[in-house]
Amino acid sequence: MIKIYKAFLVILSFTITSQLVAQDLPVATIQKNIKSFKENPRGPYKKIEWFCEDGTMREARDPCPDDIGGGVQHASYSEDLITLGTKYHLFFADILANTDKIAFWDVTNDNSRIKQYQLARYLASVDNGWVQRKSQFYRGAIQSEDEEAWGVEFYEWLLRSDTRFRQNYYLLRQTLRDIPHDGDSNIAQRMRSESKILAETYPKFMDARIKIHGKPSVSDIQMVQEFRAKHKGDLSDEVKKQFDQLEKTLAEFYTPINFKELQSQVNAISVKNDLTERISTFLEKAAQDTSAQILVPEIADVLCYIRQDVLTLRRSSDRLAMLDLSNELEDILLLKTQEWQPETLKELLYKIQTLSYAATGTGLIELNEWAAVEPYLQADSYHNDKSVEQLNDFLATARGVVEWSASQVKAKYQEVVDTYTTFEPKAYGFIDDRVRSSVALDLGESVSTLGAFIAKHSGLENKVMDIDGQSSVRGLNPGYAYGKLVVIEGSPEGIEVDTEKIYVFEKPPSDLKPVAGIMTVSEGNLVSHVQLLARNLGIPNAALSQENLQDLSKYSGKKVFYAVSNKGSVIIKGEDDITDEERELFLKKQRSTSQVTVPVEKIALDKKDIINMRDLDASASGKLVGPKAANLGQLKKMFPEQVVEGLVIPFGIFKDHMDQKMTNYEGSYWEFLNNAFAKAEQMKSNGASSKEIETYQLQELKRLREAINVMTLKPSFVNSLRADFQKVFKSPMGKTPVFLRSDTNMEDLEEFTGAGLNLTLFNILDEDKILKGIKDVWASPYTERSFKWRQQYLSNPENVFPSILIIPSVDVEYSGVMITKGINQGTDEDLTIAFSRGAGGAVDGQAAETRLVTATDARLLSPARQADFIRLPATGGVKRNIATFDEEILNEKNIKDIRAIAQSIRTRLPEMTGSDYDGAYDVELGFENDKLWLFQIRPFVENKTAKSSEYLEAISPKIDKNFLITLDAPIN
Repeated sequence: MIKIYKAFLVILSFTITSQLVAQDLPVATIQKNIKSFKENPRGPYKKIEWFCEDGTMREARDPCPDDIGGGVQHASYSEDLITLGTKYHLFFADILANTDKIAFWDVTNDNSRIKQYQLARYLASVDNGWVQRKSQFYRGAIQSEDEEAWGVEFYEWLLRSDTRFRQNYYLLRQTLRDIPHDGDSNIAQRMRSESKILAETYPKFMDARIKIHGKPSVSDIQMVQEFRAKHKGDLSDEVKKQFDQLEKTLAEFYTPINFKELQSQVNAISVKNDLTERISTFLEKAAQDTSAQILVPEIADVLCYIRQDVLTLRRSSDRLAMLDLSNELEDILLLKTQEWQPETLKELLYKIQTLSYAATGTGLIELNEWAAVEPYLQADSYHNDKSVEQLNDFLATARGVVEWSASQVKAKYQEVVDTYTTFEPKAYGFIDDRVRSSVALDLGESVSTLGAFIAKHSGLENKVMDIDGQSSVRGLNPGYAYGKLVVIEGSPEGIEVDTEKIYVFEKPPSDLKPVAGIMTVSEGNLVSHVQLLARNLGIPNAALSQENLQDLSKYSGKKVFYAVSNKGSVIIKGEDDITDEERELFLKKQRSTSQVTVPVEKIALDKKDIINMRDLDASASGKLVGPKAANLGQLKKMFPEQVVEGLVIPFGIFKDHMDQKMTNYEGSYWEFLNNAFAKAEQMKSNGASSKEIETYQLQELKRLREAINVMTLKPSFVNSLRADFQKVFKSPMGKTPVFLRSDTNMEDLEEFTGAGLNLTLFNILDEDKILKGIKDVWASPYTERSFKWRQQYLSNPENVFPSILIIPSVDVEYSGVMITKGINQGTDEDLTIAFSRGAGGAVDGQAAETRLVTATDARLLSPARQADFIRLPATGGVKRNIATFDEEILNEKNIKDIRAIAQSIRTRLPEMTGSDYDGAYDVELGFENDKLWLFQIRPFVENKTAKSSEYLEAISPKIDKNFLITLDAPIN
């Protein structure tokens, strides 16, 4: 008899926070476990046992006595399954009965365990039971009535909390489709899974499967029956059984709506209030008129009504019943929306407006996000026509809702899916399955139809190979490229990129090395370092949909020409279709010597004292220190209350240390560096290939980095740093956590931004870690990524000098980037801002809250969808927190303060620095208790060559944005 089983489950969950992220998984071992589970008649289970209320376990023939509260009988877990849970926080086959509710909700791990339960159910549906391939027939292993009873208790516990309800509305509704609690099953997922398995078994069924997945309708029943009759001579007995099951599932899925049954569910709710009355009124009307055009808007309205008012029901059981009803109404909406086929532009706009509202009711977008977009999604008009400009604005907003909906799913499930995909590739389909089973599917189709309609009438058309849904593709910044197309489905981590290739990512890696061109699913964060580098360097960059990416995957590995025009139209064509004019572009590019030379003649390497940041201004940039420190010193003079104190280690101290003898080398570090570049030049003169030269340089730079990392810091420098730390920060080194920011002479230039190429160390407290961090920062310009970007665009990349900016940490609630102009939207008088929760917001490509701020408005361009964020504890290091999306990040006061600081920077900075720079600025900032802090400012650099290209201008369509289109215009 084993004791304290429940306590074990609690410990299992709370002692391994973030294990999925914190350690590498033994993939081969896990795959071996999965294979063993599949082949074992008992699967991942050990034997049937009794689990008693007092926490003890008994043999199958020894029931729990009544005097200890009885118990439940089911399978116990095998040792391998237990090990996966305790060591790696992996749960492949949870039996819910007797599972601790708090452990299963798993809030400390971003609800990982409940999400894994959902993912395991999905895998079982698409892979013949997955780890329970044989154990699904293991009698007594799982008792359905006990599972359902546990599910009811779980939700009655979970739904008591109003906060938990508001913060997890989407996730809660989704889990109800997987966790047994009312005898229901996820019929829609079963339908897709059975059609997928059938197509894999009988490939001729693939087109029918695509129809069922992409555009489901009641006609699918007849389609399947006709397909089966046509191919009956080819079908094996096994395939015939699969057809039988699919037809049965389709019939169940498309059963006529039973409004009386829905009303009985409303009647079962213990209280009667405005919410129940509203639903009853709807059901009564709906039973009389089931036309899609009437029913879909009504259901959308009821779904939102439920979301807004469900918390007026105080009993958990009533809340559970209402959420179940919400899911059933969504299923009806998904069926009826396929029947709604708009014929005119006005009808199409109204359908898009309605489905966007339904996305709010189902939790795909938040209530505050709907409030932000609703004014821009009004189908009705006082006039009977709309201009091309108005329609494009409607299209951009609706496209945003589609993207936000998909990003909600990804934010909730991507981490778990990525983890599982490392050892079970089929897990990759889970997110797509969730999106396809939501209103986002038909909303996306409708938005694509609108995009094609507008393109037809405005001339703004894309020419992206022969893929469908081309209106979902849109350019972000202009440029052109020629090279091999590489489509990356799934996580980009570990992908080695090539400067000569064009990459299509779901999400680009935050440490992306130079590439010829980029496309990403959704535009993501407009002001991340990757996006700013692309804009600065004229790398063509466009956004596309997940479906576009999948369509392009068949061209992965082919050479293509890729161009983004100044108006945002996109061209991708195969090598055989390139014109002579387009070929000439790349001959010119090869002849061009447009690299930037960074001036080094004014660098003052004789300055070997640590500098108080207060003593710096913009004029010190590129002379004593890098632009981060110089510009922040300038901001300190302008905004003393918004900028922290700081210390700066100048170029001279770096060079002084580099002049020391290098370990295991006869000369100094500096001599080693110069000799490495001299030898590379000699290799070039001797005819070595660029690849051979680069390989040599990277090997030598790695050796240099490793030597710098173990370099001995001069005692005089360390003593000075301790003294200056006490003087400026008013505490000894090791008592105040600080940021160490690399600040080279080769960044934040008017022609080259260099954003994010070198190291920033967050919230370092211990003196030893600060001293080690200084060496790490000095070594960071010699990393492969940093060197490759400089090598690509600078003519003298070897002349890099890092200074280091040391500033005390500010534990901001949220932080981000402000560009003092509109990007892609708006004017030069506007602001583009992107903020994420916690420190380091927006710069690393987080899915940030992005806004176009005008003098009177702060329009939401995209909401935050970053699942986690970091805070900066006073003890040093970073603390990972889980984000929720039910509240906006920025408040009205924040927006007002941002406008004021931007205006002051625009007017005062040129005056105080005597600069003739008249472009926009890129500013990093954050808020702590509603106080605005400034952390960095640099020029916002765009590529003038790309913007002035005659070719890009020639392919930019001439659009009359005031051209009017009647709302009665037919769609087809």
